Amino acid sequence: MGLLTSLKDSITRVTDGLFASEEPKRIGIYGPPNAGKTTLANRIARDWTGDAVGPESHIPHETRRARRKEGVTIERDGKEVTIDIVDTPGVATKVDYEEFLEHDMEKEDAVRRSREATEGVAEAMHWLREDVDGVIYVLDSTDDPFTQVNTMLIGIIESQELPVLILANKIDKEESDIQRIANAFPQHETIPLSALEGQNMDEVYEKIAEYFS
Repeated sequence: MGLLTSLKDSITRVTDGLFASEEPKRIGIYGPPNAGKTTLANRIARDWTGDAVGPESHIPHETRRARRKEGVTIERDGKEVTIDIVDTPGVATKVDYEEFLEHDMEKEDAVRRSREATEGVAEAMHWLREDVDGVIYVLDSTDDPFTQVNTMLIGIIESQELPVLILANKIDKEESDIQRIANAFPQHETIPLSALEGQNMDEVYEKIAEYFS
């Protein structure tokens, strides 16, 4: 009887382990170009894994393909969540090659980059509709959030019933206006931060563990 009980307990532990384990949730980092998405993705990845996701740049549309960092485990206040970070290209209604010319690029290179960025936007939209379990939406708190792109993306996120965390980035800048972000999307909580300086990242991690666990 003791042997049967021990065997039964072992099977139960294995079965419980199988059903308890879950695939990491895919969390897409979305927002307009140059909002600081890659800077945030790198900050999160470095803090919890020691590795970066991709190169950062002041040039718009530097991220032209979605980049993924898998198995990032975040722990806060007794909550733990393991996520795959998906750093997506900045979404814009139109990518004009002239934007790149302003950064001293040759026309041929600028045209190539604009084409790649347009393809990246399409890829980001595909990820949003098909392949993410939640969204971190990054906005530059020095810019006007009332844009067609932001309204469209938040609408799609809501229609997909995805959990979304809105971050007002770049609070290290003097012209930052957090309340303007909060007023734009009052149905969602807005968390201020500076991904570049690491300001308020503790609260960001608390909210990530809360929203996506």
